[in-house]
Amino acid sequence: MHKLNTVSKEEVENRLSFDNPWWESNSVSKRYQEFPRRHYFLPFYKLTQQSVNRAIVLMGPRRVGKTVMAFQAIDALLKKGVSQYNILYVSLETPLYIGLSLEKIVNMFQDIHQHGREAELCIIFDEIQYLPKWEVHLKSLVDSYPAYQFIATGSAAAALKLKSEESGAGRFTDFLLPPLTFAEYLSFIGKESALIEKRNDTLVTANIEALNIEFINYLNYGGYPEAVLSADVQEDSGRYIKSDIIDKVLLRDLPSLYGIRDVQELNKLFTVIAYNTSNEISLESLSQSSGVSKNTLKKYLEYLEAAFLIKIVHRVDINTKKLQRVTRFKVYLTNPSMRAALFGTIKDGDKTMGGLVETAIFSQWFHHNYADLHYARWSDGEVDIVNTKHNWCVEIKWSDLVAKDARKLKSFIKYIQQNETLKNVVTTKTIHQERVINDVLIEFIPSALYAYMLGKNYFESVQTTEQGNLF
Repeated sequence: MHKLNTVSKEEVENRLSFDNPWWESNSVSKRYQEFPRRHYFLPFYKLTQQSVNRAIVLMGPRRVGKTVMAFQAIDALLKKGVSQYNILYVSLETPLYIGLSLEKIVNMFQDIHQHGREAELCIIFDEIQYLPKWEVHLKSLVDSYPAYQFIATGSAAAALKLKSEESGAGRFTDFLLPPLTFAEYLSFIGKESALIEKRNDTLVTANIEALNIEFINYLNYGGYPEAVLSADVQEDSGRYIKSDIIDKVLLRDLPSLYGIRDVQELNKLFTVIAYNTSNEISLESLSQSSGVSKNTLKKYLEYLEAAFLIKIVHRVDINTKKLQRVTRFKVYLTNPSMRAALFGTIKDGDKTMGGLVETAIFSQWFHHNYADLHYARWSDGEVDIVNTKHNWCVEIKWSDLVAKDARKLKSFIKYIQQNETLKNVVTTKTIHQERVINDVLIEFIPSALYAYMLGKNYFESVQTTEQGNLF
């Protein structure tokens, strides 16, 4: 009986050398050096300099740039003077590494460059969710090698977050990388400075028509770096986003993680949700539209939210009180490009613009704590976004009529007067002004500009300002 061949130590070491070209060249590929940096890069890179004995778990949806950001961190470390031999990158998707434990890989790295336990090493495990019980192995390494900085990345965000919270308490620092904000999108295409300027500490645009054109492009494909930077991908962004982002999560990641057998049922549910993004729905109506039972629905919604595909937002009444019995809620896609991928690109004037503009603005809050964000609805009125902790509210419109006809703000003003809110914003299509209506001060801001402000102000203020007071 012939024995099957197994992967040799020499083959693994050769692959490690191939995956870590800086061991010979002392630099990463120009592709990563020239790729635009996410606004999230600096706070992420600062974490890699931490002296606390913790692994960094970089998690987020597929195709948002986690691997690129890891290589950019390697580039920054090399330019800072860290020895090229003290950095290890391992993609656990590589078939050659299947069956190897994290510790075995670390031991091989130690042997190749004769590293001791006290060496200051940076070790990156890319797509770590492909290793069963990764969280146990990673925690063991953090405890065994306190001088080493471990970084793990993964796209199966549901699995990563769940396992990180369960097993990594005190040993893991979670870092969430969402799809591109609108501010990042403008930066990536090199139009930020041309379209946005600061006057008297206020962000404004001198060309709202051009900004709106880019905002619509953002709605269609702007959430994903590769789509933004590739004309070929933009021409068929629907196939790219659907096959590389949506399908892989629905048909592979979630079924393997939660043992889902009927993937078509899950796929149909997500399709219904995507079509109705920003709309108020109920379990009853969702069950009828998707054909999924209510009990199964609840689980699927949890899975989709844990995978960062959707965000559920709960309702409060006109007095900002949470309802005792939750029967209706809103569901938002975490990036509007997903709806365009499924149902076709949109144009200015399409009837779906209102819902996608609301989804896009809400998605700028992806990196914030959603806990304080709700929508208000009562018998004869509604407000799109209310912050229950910091007491402000926003009404989202893709129209200038709302700034010209006070009757269209009846519910909004009623909510403000009832709760004495501190900041009141209504988004428009092109109008930017402040007005007092019924003794209420309202700031009208173009939706595209407001979406930009949410992302930009966050990154400028995140280290010094409490979240929630920014806007």
